[in-house]
Amino acid sequence: MAEFPFDIVAFDLDGTLLESHRDLGTAVNHALALGGFTKVPLESASSLIGGGAKAMLKQAITAQGGLEEDAFHHLYKEMLAYYGSHYAVHSRLYPGATDVLHALREKGVRTAIVTNKFEEFARGILSELEIDKLFDCVIGGDSLGKGKAKPAPDPLFEAQKRCGGGSLLFVGDSSYDMRAARAGGFAFVVACYGYCDLAQDEFDADGFIDSLDALLPVASAL
Repeated sequence: MAEFPFDIVAFDLDGTLLESHRDLGTAVNHALALGGFTKVPLESASSLIGGGAKAMLKQAITAQGGLEEDAFHHLYKEMLAYYGSHYAVHSRLYPGATDVLHALREKGVRTAIVTNKFEEFARGILSELEIDKLFDCVIGGDSLGKGKAKPAPDPLFEAQKRCGGGSLLFVGDSSYDMRAARAGGFAFVVACYGYCDLAQDEFDADGFIDSLDALLPVASAL
């Protein structure tokens, strides 16, 4: 195989490396119940994922008529508190995740997480799953300040900088990921097995994978 064409591979977390909709959905439902709203089916919680915890809860509440801002903020805080102690109950790595991370590291490729999940939660989950040592940096939705989470490209530029510079490939499953990659001029591969909020033909991407096992050959061909 030819030399791998990227110095850095950055991954989204939810729906890319991590199947997490049950834990996220349970946290949303905890807040919904406190506010007197109807809970969402856990299997449909995947449709809310992409923009971070606040966006998830906002979508779920807006679909039921909405809520005044102060009351929403209270429920959002309750959701975060609950999720902070329940983020790794059902969440699990997608098949092939550990293998592809080790394979990239063996090639000398630096690896990063770029997620809209709070950095504290992302680091906690990576530690629980014992893969935290496989990443050179972790950029969360709150790491760079307000307005600098995906779909802004800032987290990808920051990951590139923290990883020492060089060419970067971003792997993600949502329009937020696509827009961040395109805004930053980075190569983008869609994790089609994830929580995609667009149809495959609606993604502006350089490659598509149906499993993490396919990442190395697809990326090597870019």
